Amino acid sequence: MEYRRLGRSDLRVSVICLGTMTFGEQNSEADGHQQMDYALDHGVNFFDTAEMYAVPPRRETYGRTEEIIGTWFKSRGKRDKVVLASKIVGPDERFPYVRDGNLRFDRKNIQAAVDASLKRLQTDYIDLYQLHWPEREVNVFGQLLYKHNENQDWTPFEETLDALQEVVKAGKVRQVGLSNETAWGAMSWLKLAEQGKGPRMASIQNAYSLLNRAFEVGVAEVAIREDCGLLAFSPLGMGVLSGKYLDGAEPAGARLTLYGFFKRYRSARGEAATKAYVNLARRHGLDPAQMALAFINSRRFVTANIIGATTMEQLKSNIASADLKLSDDVLTEIDALHHEHTIPCP
Repeated sequence: MEYRRLGRSDLRVSVICLGTMTFGEQNSEADGHQQMDYALDHGVNFFDTAEMYAVPPRRETYGRTEEIIGTWFKSRGKRDKVVLASKIVGPDERFPYVRDGNLRFDRKNIQAAVDASLKRLQTDYIDLYQLHWPEREVNVFGQLLYKHNENQDWTPFEETLDALQEVVKAGKVRQVGLSNETAWGAMSWLKLAEQGKGPRMASIQNAYSLLNRAFEVGVAEVAIREDCGLLAFSPLGMGVLSGKYLDGAEPAGARLTLYGFFKRYRSARGEAATKAYVNLARRHGLDPAQMALAFINSRRFVTANIIGATTMEQLKSNIASADLKLSDDVLTEIDALHHEHTIPCP
């Protein structure tokens, strides 16, 4: 397993990060514990979660994923072996049950969210604490056609950084990071930290896959030049790049079979691109999912690749992608397909 530096911190994280959002919904507590055992035993020292998980989010399962990680920490006694990342939920009308729906990144919310997560996780610190999505209106989760809201009110970045500094000073959080953020947003946070107005963002967790290479347009330069690397989520486009949904297939128990409202990676353009990438992999004798993951692992601006699995077979294959190095021929063909199928699923 390869390990990479998290931002400018002294933390080193595995290039494969275990995503946990299925714990408490598609995966039981026992399943989650088994996945964490296997991942840690195979060199994965980086786990990612969020207060809003499990996914799809529901009042009944809010915080459940963190609770499952917490019972694993308690039963295994291996907290010091794991670099743990979690997130505070941002403003969204889907979450009236979280802090009465007043979800600003202010001092009150940050302190309350951190303390609640620590309790569920049964730990006294979180290694990386992330803002799950911006408080201001931006293009997230596949939204296009940016519309600027001149009069929108959001918590000043300085206030948020000051609140984050408090939880860092208290020893509750070691590093802070961003998620679903833009190039302008990332640079704004980093600039304020350079001015001494709070902790420096160590990473940015955005969607990135062969179906969505939008991160490369602007934000990748920030990631490299500012040592604020990408934590790539949905690296398989919610499993689409494995090829299992091609030609209208609906595999039993699969996420997009169970939750058909997840449409981001199932457009006609996405289907065409997926077929092309799957065929490329098979021509070279590669597993399509492993090829897609290995491509992400090879990117200079990536700190970690957040994989998720609902079966142990999937988990083992995903983790094994860390050992796959793609040939120059395969990488050249991937880039050729990218020109033909440019960001089909933004």
